[in-house]
This record gives sequence, structure tokens and C-alpha cells, in this order.
Amino acid sequence: MDAPATTSADNGTSGGGSGWFTPHTQPTTSQGSEPEPTEGNRLAAMRPVGRPGAGGEANPGAQQDTSPSAAPEAAPAAPEAIAPEIPLQPGAPTPPRPAEARVPGQRSAPARQASPDAVLVRRTMAEVGPVADKVTSYFYALLFVRHPDLRSLFPAAMDTQRDRLLKALLTAAEHIDNTEVLVAYLQNLGRGHRKYGTRPEHYPAVGECLIGALSKYASAVWDAETEAAWVRTYTTISQVMIDAAAADELRAPAWWYAEVVAHDLRTPDVAVVTVRPDQPYPFLAGQYTSLETPWWPRIWRHYSFASAPRSDGLLSFHVKAVPAGWVSNALVHRARPGDILRLGPPAGSMTVDHTTDSGLLCVGGGTGIAPIKALVEDVAEHGERRPVEVFYGARSDHDLYDIDTMLRLQQSHPWLEVRPVVDRHGLIQLPDAIREFGPWHEYDAYVSGPPGMIRTGVDALRDIGVPSDRIRHDALEELVTAGS
Repeated sequence: MDAPATTSADNGTSGGGSGWFTPHTQPTTSQGSEPEPTEGNRLAAMRPVGRPGAGGEANPGAQQDTSPSAAPEAAPAAPEAIAPEIPLQPGAPTPPRPAEARVPGQRSAPARQASPDAVLVRRTMAEVGPVADKVTSYFYALLFVRHPDLRSLFPAAMDTQRDRLLKALLTAAEHIDNTEVLVAYLQNLGRGHRKYGTRPEHYPAVGECLIGALSKYASAVWDAETEAAWVRTYTTISQVMIDAAAADELRAPAWWYAEVVAHDLRTPDVAVVTVRPDQPYPFLAGQYTSLETPWWPRIWRHYSFASAPRSDGLLSFHVKAVPAGWVSNALVHRARPGDILRLGPPAGSMTVDHTTDSGLLCVGGGTGIAPIKALVEDVAEHGERRPVEVFYGARSDHDLYDIDTMLRLQQSHPWLEVRPVVDRHGLIQLPDAIREFGPWHEYDAYVSGPPGMIRTGVDALRDIGVPSDRIRHDALEELVTAGS
């Protein structure tokens, strides 16, 4: 939860029958006024049959942290056990309407007949869309009034996480019929939620309050059939997340402590922060993680790794301080060697496929150059000689803060071409630069940077014939490579 907390990212990452009110306490694998109590009792009485699990009771069920180099901090983050961080991320196009959210890194599923539950869930989302803020506020009011013990799982300042829950729900609802995509997405969220202290017993409370909020604001379309569809959907979703967290608990900690060992201020608002984890931290070049600072407890933001895995175990991140960005400003202006941060698990699918010899077309803007640099190092370490073309975009020469590093890599590797693209007139020129070279239809494309740059970059790549399934990016909203 972002309290416990989507999936996205100071980054960018990244995400939610009645069985949900009595979910398995063990995994199957190994502000408004308080509503009348009768509503909760009525819902709690529902007990549809779910798949059996250890512990006996059936329990079916339900983000975020955007390439995460970083995600806008102003964007609220809901409890991760409840409202998963929703990175509209890894490697694939963004989702179509009705909900402008897409499961990270996945291709659009082919058109198919929607299930009855999916139809009802989407109808509900369309109904509450215009009053999303009220739904979110009422949900939290219910949760904290009915379950005050859960308040400690959330950040003290709720303004940093309010909208994440709804985004998580939209994403899950949009893909409710696409089992393969949805399960992978939810498993990632379930693993990520461990760092918030989310436990299986927290999910029923969230489901109960979610139903309460939706039934209030979707009253025009709400009926017993719709309620049953939401109960089945949430129960299924929550069980997938619970099982994924339980499996992950057997092989990895919920978080890692990491000591800051170097802090390099490259510009007045961009710093390269290097940390040493307290135990081995496995990840792949191109992935991202979530960071928590000691100054803002329970506030996590996503950042991409700025290098491939290193023999000394050190991890580096490029952080841009953004206006009102609590975590990003702390990391840029306050963090110093010796400070202790917490790291969540690695996530993201913007990684290199080493089973092919396709060229790599990499487009990075701002701090989005961080994961691009990691991808270049990864190709070099594998001893490959496939062509790698990097377009490094910036609004001024001053913003090309890592150009010297990229040019040194180019001098060392003849297969690498680095092309700085400076937008001197306030115009987006990266797409034009990409079109000028090529052709790119035989390349795998990687796009990393602020949301606007990702969108225009993806559009430009499609326009010049790069297939959508060969375009990879992590984060469009929460996982913004600009920091937060």
C-alpha cells in the first residue's frame, strides 16, 4: 500500500463473490461520514465460492512505479495493498479508453467478447469517472473510520497518494478479461506491496470500503448483479496479489537498506546518487525500483537503475528535483554519504533480449538517459556487437548532464552511436531526429523520459514503421523519468 501503496515514479511503475471479506489469511500457494453499519454487514454476509486455499476458506479476488527513473510526486499514491502503484509502464503502448491506464509493458489484447463481469465493472467505472475525486475521498474516509488501525500504513500526508487507487482500479478493470496480462501485472504489484507492510488480512477491509464507495457514487447503475461482479473481481485480484507476495517472501526481503556512498550534483537540480545495499540486490539493466528516504517515511518513488549490475554491488540513480517533489528534492538537496535509504524490489520489463541480434534504438530524455545508459552497458558486458543507436534529448546543452559519459561509451564501443538532440526553440525535435535516420523496422526500440516525451517518441516510432510490440518503455504517468 502506498500507504501500504502504482505501480509508477519519482521515477515509472509499476499496480487492485464476497470471498474478499474472508480471504485466505494464508496464500493458496505454499472523508465522509461512516455509512450505516448494515451495508457492511450485508456485504460481509456474501460468501461466493472461490478456489480453495491453504487455510481452508475460498478466496477469489482484484498499480503505479511509470520507466521509472522517477514519477511526479504530486500524483497521489494509494496504499499498495489496496491501490497498487500503477506504472503505466514496461515496454508497451498505453491503454485505450475507457480507462486511460494500461498494464505495464503489455501489448493490447486482441478484441474479444467481454465477460458479463467485465461489462458491469466497466459500466461502473464509466459512471464514477466524472466524480473520481469524490469516490477516492469517500473510500479513504470509510477505510480510516471503519479500520483506524490501517491508518498507520499510509503516509501522514494523504495528498501524495489520493489518485493512485482509482488508477489501479481502472487498469485492473480494463484488463479483467485478459488473464495472462492481468495476472502478471497483479503479481508484480503483490510483490511490490510487501514493502508497505501489506498483509493478507488487509485486503478484505479494502474491498469492503471500495464496494461502499462505488455503490454510493455509481448508484444509477448499481444493483445486486453489479455488486456481485465487483466482489468476484476484487476477490480474484486480491488473491493473485496475496499469492505472489507469499511466494516472494520465500526468496527475497520486503525491502533492502542502502547506504548513500556518493552524491554527485551534476546540475542545480540533478544529482547522481550511488548507494550500497545491505545485502545482494538482483536486478536487470533497464529495470527500476522504489526508494524511500528517512525524511519522508512511507513515501516511495520510482527510479531507474543508471547502470547494469556491477561487481561491487553498488547502485546508481539519476534524480531530478521537481517542484513540490518531496522525495526528489530530499535526494538531490539533502541526501549525503552515510544516509540510509530503503529500496523496494526491482521491477520493469524494459530489458534487453539477449536471444536476438536485433539492433537497439534508444530514445532518452532528461534523466530518462539513466536506464538507456544501463542498457548500453548491458549489451557491452554480453560481448555483443549489434548496433545500438542512442538519441539523447534535452531542452538545452545544460540539460545534457551525462553526455560526457555517453560519449566515452561511444569511443569504447564502435557499435554504439550517440546523437544529442537539443531543443533550442521549445519545440519537440526528438521525433524529427528519429525520422531523419534509420530505417528502424529491424530494431527494438526503448523510450525513457518524461510522459510527454514518451508519448511523442512512441508515436514517432510507430509512424516510421516500428511495430508496437518492439517498442518498450516503463511508465507513462507514475513512472516518469523526471523525478518527484
